Amino acid sequence: MTELMQPATDVEQLSLKDYAEKAYLDYSMYVILDRALPHIGDGLKPVQRRIVYAMSELGLKASAKYKKSARTVGDVIGKFHPHGDSAAYEAMVLMAQDFSYRYPLVDGQGNWGSPDDPKSFAAMRYTESRLTAYANVLLSELGQGTVDWQPNFDGTLDEPMVLPAQAPNLLLNGTTGIAVGMATDIPPHNLAEVVAATIYLLESPKASIADLCQFIKGPDFPTEAEIVTPANEMLALYETGRGALRVRAAYVVEDGAVVIHSLPHQVSGAKVLEQIAAQMQARKLPMVADLRDESDHEHPTRLVLVPRSNRIEVDAVMSHLFATTDLERTYRVNLNVIGIDGRPAVKSLLTILKEWLVFRKATVKRRLAYRLDRVERRLHILDGYLIAFLNIDEVIRIIREEDEPKPVLIKAFKITDIQAEAVLDLKLRNLAKLEEMKIRGEQDELAEERDALKKTLGSEARLKTLIKRELNDVVAAHGDARRSPLMIREEARAFSELELTTADPLTIVLSEKGWIRAAKGHDIDPTALSYKSGDGFRFAARGKSNLPTVVLDSTGRAYTIPNHQLPSARGQGEPLTGRINPPSGATFEGLLTGQESDRFLLASDAGYGFVVQFSQLQTKNKAGKALLSLPKNAQVLPPAAISGVAELWVVVATNEGRMLVFPLSEVPELARGKGNKLIGIPSARAAAREEFVAGLCVVSEGDILQVTSGGHYRNFKWTDLEHFKGERGRRGSKLPKGYQRVTQLSVVGD
Repeated sequence: MTELMQPATDVEQLSLKDYAEKAYLDYSMYVILDRALPHIGDGLKPVQRRIVYAMSELGLKASAKYKKSARTVGDVIGKFHPHGDSAAYEAMVLMAQDFSYRYPLVDGQGNWGSPDDPKSFAAMRYTESRLTAYANVLLSELGQGTVDWQPNFDGTLDEPMVLPAQAPNLLLNGTTGIAVGMATDIPPHNLAEVVAATIYLLESPKASIADLCQFIKGPDFPTEAEIVTPANEMLALYETGRGALRVRAAYVVEDGAVVIHSLPHQVSGAKVLEQIAAQMQARKLPMVADLRDESDHEHPTRLVLVPRSNRIEVDAVMSHLFATTDLERTYRVNLNVIGIDGRPAVKSLLTILKEWLVFRKATVKRRLAYRLDRVERRLHILDGYLIAFLNIDEVIRIIREEDEPKPVLIKAFKITDIQAEAVLDLKLRNLAKLEEMKIRGEQDELAEERDALKKTLGSEARLKTLIKRELNDVVAAHGDARRSPLMIREEARAFSELELTTADPLTIVLSEKGWIRAAKGHDIDPTALSYKSGDGFRFAARGKSNLPTVVLDSTGRAYTIPNHQLPSARGQGEPLTGRINPPSGATFEGLLTGQESDRFLLASDAGYGFVVQFSQLQTKNKAGKALLSLPKNAQVLPPAAISGVAELWVVVATNEGRMLVFPLSEVPELARGKGNKLIGIPSARAAAREEFVAGLCVVSEGDILQVTSGGHYRNFKWTDLEHFKGERGRRGSKLPKGYQRVTQLSVVGD
């Protein structure tokens, strides 16, 4: 029994922690190296490489007939990539979509999806495919000893570890992938630009990234949408290998309508239409009257927006749509690739091209060395043939008479085993007299090729020239013009809630107890509205629904409320304190609204004031902003609106009956503060509130000024005001008897 309980000595024990760490690390490295990240040499992930290689093995070159995609997928998953058929087919579809790949590798026939819905492709049993002509850039040197091979998953076949790409395909088509703990996002680029930069780096190994960016100014997507990332951000992106790109839809204006003819990469036109339509239904695009999709086979993208009138600023509308829909999209860039050392890393543009050139030089050297070996082997065999032809009778005799002719031939003519085997394999038809001339001619050609190969392999300059020539040949065969223009554009800005509000006339009414509301139209009598018991009319201002209203309190603070958010005048309104946070005990002393550039005269009853623009009064802070500084015991006067008339005058009157008229130009324009003295009131009298400003208004020549005193009033014509004119800050002149207890000044017209 004791023996049975003893642990077995041939069982390996491992802690759960160590086992989990090892298993997770193994899985991570597998996903990184064999699934998600591209190799710097050919720019392909393993599944893409296996699809291209399997198609080439099936003979599906660009000139071949199409074959069912299911046949290709079957070969891929059965021979090289033991994963799901849908995953392999989706990878194949992506390489066939000219709206997804800048230079497609698969030529598809059938339904391979659309820009609106890239996943709408038909099943693989319905579609047919073959390789494109561009795929030959990756495959043409495959059988020439250029790359290393590895066994497939079951060890029955060999597959290439990387394809011998003749151009930096990594940058040309780009890729995206998510591994464990890392990801890659490489945008596509233009073949001609990348090759130009590569050749420049080949000739100038000390070139900087700024030098390369003279050729590669930015990515080049399959669509004609505009890249609006600034040049300095683009340079930083290429220097670090990380960053972001902003791509914006391209549009033109035709007969007043906006026609969007190109969308950002992988953006669905149907989704954009839904986003714009949703804003129209939510009344967030009142300036757009109609939205149409006029896309067809001839115009794959044609989205039409019709403004409500020709006064609508089209660029502002499009800027709003760029900020709020997929018409502008930001793409993450992360140049994370498997380098020539087999390790993943985020690399700069310079590092990528340098490593690719190292890969390309090694590939070309291997190709030349492979060809040199084949040429020398052929020359060796031809030498044997020539010896045989010069001694044909003896060769025939040996073959006829000897039981083992091979060693006899080797000994008799001092030829090698390979040469002897080749002679014995000769067909009778090749024993003609003319064959000798053919052999000598082939020898001369191969000898010349051998010498050229040796010269190229032995000369760095010749090798560079060859690589440069082959790169230019690729551009000549497959190069095209840039599709994505690089533009300098202002940053997109969405309309504010105020800008989206229609400009309807409103009368804003504020009650004595601080209740506010807005009535439609300007023909409203605010005093006739109903008020709560114990409340009544205090202020009214005429404005528009797309403008803000500013309220002044008794402490000199200003608060802003959007007009379109005010409650209707059909009710009794809402208390202002529910929207703003004034100091405890503060009362409301002013109500004004207008355009940003409108001006108002603000003053305290201590006789100080200044002119301020309406834009300076506004704030988003519920606690308001400090605006008017008040002397001791002073109170805020209702603001006086300033019209657009050139020559204006300020009229100030005190409760003691002194009135002063002076030019408005003498009053300073400030953003905040106490202001300058408008009328002379002795400081002691002002502090004790024995004398204070009782009325303030702004008049122009021809206006009639109404002075209210007690329960009666008197109108002063323009000529009557001459007696009261003086310099700002003076004491002013006494009003006539009976009108010296001023309670209000107002303009009643001309």
